[in-house]
Amino acid sequence: MISLFDFWKVLAGVAIFMLGMMMLEEALQLLAGRPFKLFLRKHTTHKLKAIGAGALVTAVLQSSSVVNLMLLAFVGSGIIQMENGLAMMLGSNIGTTFTSWIVATVGFEFNLENLALPATGIAGIAMMLLNKHSKWFQLSKFFLGFSFLFVGLNFMKTAVESMVQQTDLSRFNDYSVLLFLLIGVLITALIQASSATIALVLAALHAHAIELQPAMAIVLGAEIGTTIKLFIASAKGIAAKKRVALGNFLMNVLVSLLLIFVLAPIDKLITKQLGVTDPVYALVVFQIFVNLFSIVLFYPFLQPFGKFLSDRFQSSNDETLFIHKIKPGETELAAQALQKEAAYFLQLVTDYAKRIFELNHLENANNTSFNKKPVEEQYEFIKHLHGDILAFYVKQQAAQLQPEDAMRLQRFISAVRNGMYAAKSIKDASLDAILLRNSSNDKKYSYYTESREQIKHILTTLNEILLQQKTEQTAADLIQLYKHIIERYTQELKKLYLQSSIEHLNETEISTIINYNRELYTAYKSLLLAVKDLLLTEQEAQQFDELPGFIR
Repeated sequence: MISLFDFWKVLAGVAIFMLGMMMLEEALQLLAGRPFKLFLRKHTTHKLKAIGAGALVTAVLQSSSVVNLMLLAFVGSGIIQMENGLAMMLGSNIGTTFTSWIVATVGFEFNLENLALPATGIAGIAMMLLNKHSKWFQLSKFFLGFSFLFVGLNFMKTAVESMVQQTDLSRFNDYSVLLFLLIGVLITALIQASSATIALVLAALHAHAIELQPAMAIVLGAEIGTTIKLFIASAKGIAAKKRVALGNFLMNVLVSLLLIFVLAPIDKLITKQLGVTDPVYALVVFQIFVNLFSIVLFYPFLQPFGKFLSDRFQSSNDETLFIHKIKPGETELAAQALQKEAAYFLQLVTDYAKRIFELNHLENANNTSFNKKPVEEQYEFIKHLHGDILAFYVKQQAAQLQPEDAMRLQRFISAVRNGMYAAKSIKDASLDAILLRNSSNDKKYSYYTESREQIKHILTTLNEILLQQKTEQTAADLIQLYKHIIERYTQELKKLYLQSSIEHLNETEISTIINYNRELYTAYKSLLLAVKDLLLTEQEAQQFDELPGFIR
């Protein structure tokens, strides 16, 4: 009978191993994040180079997930072509075997406690003493994460050995390999780390708790389970990211399903022909074989496979509402669509501001799917939509446009550009808003509540202007709001420099409030200019521009 203590010890070992992987990833990304990204960007112009780059970077970063998430960003922004991205994924799978080699060679050949405990103690104490922004802190974090791999592995190894002594686990080897495949999928999908799954299987092999073929099946399951993280990361992203995730899933599923039925011949090939009799090393060799087989299978078909994926997940209404329906050259329709898309874009920006300043109770004008997104995803969505609208505008410029048509399009794209400026200023102000909102200092909290009421007034007014049909009163309403913003900003500046306003604040707190006020003012200004460009006629806009300028 397996003791509850051993079960929890295995679970703790998996958790510590995963924590070590996470610390390794974070430390290495901060130590060499930009060089790695530049390396990938430079070496993914050809499929073969992309495979090598994916393998090398994954081996160094110790995580295929980190590399694949970088790949999502590159493909999504158009820096890497789909077929080269797929090639990089194939190489990334090869790179993951480096962790397995470390576990197999060091983890079971030496006394893990003699290796891990000194490194854990020294690195952990160093992290407590060092500046969090220094490279030495990140190096200490790297070594602590590396030592955690072996602490976790030691927990798994000793717990599994104890289980074997208490219970005969050999009967489980008679179950179908498909069951072990499913186990590998489920475990990896749950813990989101294929390296931890494989380390656990290696510990089971070392303790003779499982035979080689069932272990191979679990590894194949882990290859499928690890694709779930990419699916989650791309689920609410743009179409290009969904294509990358689908490609990764299809490649891993196809390879796993092809190999699951020929495990016996592969077992003989590794153990008899190659002479790898130690099951721990045999499993690592099998993992390498799986990933090399993937390259051989898919490399000749990367271009058509990439084209197949490019036809999936066409841009939907969740990205652009109007402009994706218009072909380049349809001048009048393009202008109307761009105006509607710009209005939709500005409504998203105002909804984003409501979310930042906890004004969700105000009536929302646009789709609920945006309002259900986490606030970080809302900003990313706004950025992507801004890029889509800009790309549409650039395409329209290639057409033969009349001067008045070109001027209209220019005003609408100016509205979108100013809306993006507003979103960026709101994002920059959000951190200061959190500090002020959570402050125990009454003056700081009071300043936040006052600014929140100001934001509420401005957003409500702009939303009313955006939602109503253009009237003769629109220009007057915008001018009135313009004067209100300038008056309030002038008053706030005078108030901030009064002794009574700052006497209970230190230098950092004063600077925070001044910067916060400036970011809000910049957001107001940008939103007002955006609505002006969107709704006013050329003559009205010119009169607006002749008003006394904004305070700089």
